[in-house]
Amino acid sequence: MSVDPCSSSHRVTIADTGEAYSCNGTETVLVGLARLGKRGIPVGCRGGGCGVCKVEVVSGQYRKRVMSRTHVNADDEACHRVLACCIYPSSDVVVRAIGPMQKTLHRSVAAVPSITAPPETS
Repeated sequence: MSVDPCSSSHRVTIADTGEAYSCNGTETVLVGLARLGKRGIPVGCRGGGCGVCKVEVVSGQYRKRVMSRTHVNADDEACHRVLACCIYPSSDVVVRAIGPMQKTLHRSVAAVPSITAPPETS
């Protein structure tokens, strides 16, 4: 008996920050990311037309719906650069942010001091 990928929960890991969350096969990677509650996550149109949620899928399998060719051309798609609002995980996936999403995630990481950083000396 096969398992329906839409009914399973999968782990989505953000390569930029190391954060991870569960996302079932019926919700987009962007919906799961928004659930993390990070301020400033660019959600845009949520329909594949604006391109602000562009990510690169580093590993894992996903299903996709139609995306604007203005923001995701055939070369992008072949290299797994897609819109988070248009992909559904069908296995555990690792994504790396691109463009506006990358700026937001890197800004939120920079605001948190590293636990392993040595203390500053004057």
